[in-house]
Amino acid sequence: MSEQLKDTVVLNPEKDDKLKNVNSQNGNPSGATSGTAIQKETPKPVTHPDRRPIVVIIGAGFGGTHAAVSLANSDMDVLVLDRNNYHGFWPLLYQVATAGLEPQSVAYPVRGLLRKYGNVNFQLGEVTKVDLEAKKVITQDGSLDYDYLVMAAGSANSYFGNKALAKETLGLKDLDDASKLRNRLLESFELAVKEEDPAKRAKLLTFVVIGGGPTGVELSGAISELIRHVLRKDYPTLDVFKARVILLEAMPKILSTFRDSLQKKALRTLEKMGVEVQMGVPVDTVENGQIRLKDGSMIEANTIVWAAGVRSAEVADSLGIKLARQSRVPIDPTLQLENHPEVFVIGDMAYLEGFKENQAYPMVAPVAIQMGKLVGQNILALQHNRPLKSFKYFDKGNMATIGRRNAIFDAFGIRMTGFLAWISWLFIHLMSLVGFRNRLVVLLNWAYNYFTYDRGARLITGKKLEK
Repeated sequence: MSEQLKDTVVLNPEKDDKLKNVNSQNGNPSGATSGTAIQKETPKPVTHPDRRPIVVIIGAGFGGTHAAVSLANSDMDVLVLDRNNYHGFWPLLYQVATAGLEPQSVAYPVRGLLRKYGNVNFQLGEVTKVDLEAKKVITQDGSLDYDYLVMAAGSANSYFGNKALAKETLGLKDLDDASKLRNRLLESFELAVKEEDPAKRAKLLTFVVIGGGPTGVELSGAISELIRHVLRKDYPTLDVFKARVILLEAMPKILSTFRDSLQKKALRTLEKMGVEVQMGVPVDTVENGQIRLKDGSMIEANTIVWAAGVRSAEVADSLGIKLARQSRVPIDPTLQLENHPEVFVIGDMAYLEGFKENQAYPMVAPVAIQMGKLVGQNILALQHNRPLKSFKYFDKGNMATIGRRNAIFDAFGIRMTGFLAWISWLFIHLMSLVGFRNRLVVLLNWAYNYFTYDRGARLITGKKLEK
């Protein structure tokens, strides 16, 4: 799920001195994204006789955690809110779903990340609404006041208004989703072993991924490798080579953000791995394990994964403003919400044009990280009556892995495919993980998987999914 090259410096409890130091006198957090200072009318500094200004950050993802660190040791009290108590490294989530990694190896407790910063706290809770006029964040447990607000709640699946898709397909947005998908994959084989009807067995052994972006490409390749390298040995009585992995893409090409030559290379690699790639035919309906395409054809599958659409987190709907494409929140170059300069929106939630050919910045981790670093600087600038800086993005390029020993790499004018690109992908993702333990565990898992052609996390956990 690695849409773009990840920043090699991510929050790291063992080594993050470069990120944490903030000079509260000049409001310049170390490592903050640089930009052009612009002068605009700003509200007066927030003062309270009995307390310091409060900054509430919604979301503990890439943007939210970097925003919190950029405000560490400042003269403000910072509260991070998230519905999960962990920060997840979602570019590797597809490996959890395909039994390559354990869930805990791609996540890290938020409190563990933030505990060394005396002015930063964490609260577990689901944010349901933001009242801009009252300056309140509404959660399931009550409301919280803020002086400055950073909205960094990330993204959610978009089903384009089709509620049936949400019910009939599996997503891949967090650890719960990854565990459900892993359960479904493994249970399909357990059920297929017992199934005597060839048609029902064929349905159980058909796995469809809808969406030909990086998530869909990486996931379909990983499922194919899981079946052909691992499960064929676990289920000797099954002819697993009759299992089908199908990647559906509505557009006439996959990986649309990559160059044509890399798209073609990715397509050839997937097909060589046994993935059936169907492009240019949108999905019409999904019902009871039956996928009907716009051209009238039908596919029956027991496992259907939705990776075709993404939108801003649903809390954006509560703002009462006109949203942009993908329900993202339009913001100024300083990352502020128009008419509410005390509110900042970053990461996947933010809609800000200025990327290639004046497109909106993509919904990827590097954008969120760089916005998170800048937002603390601008909040302190507001508080200390100084000009704010506009967002300037440093594009580190694109990467995607396509199974074992294969990846595509497009960064800094360098384009690579194959083994060398795969090694680069491994290194960058390993260094981007939070915590030494997670890096060590993932490295050992990758080495084990590579040399043994095995997956150690083939566990069915929790409530079983029905046939």
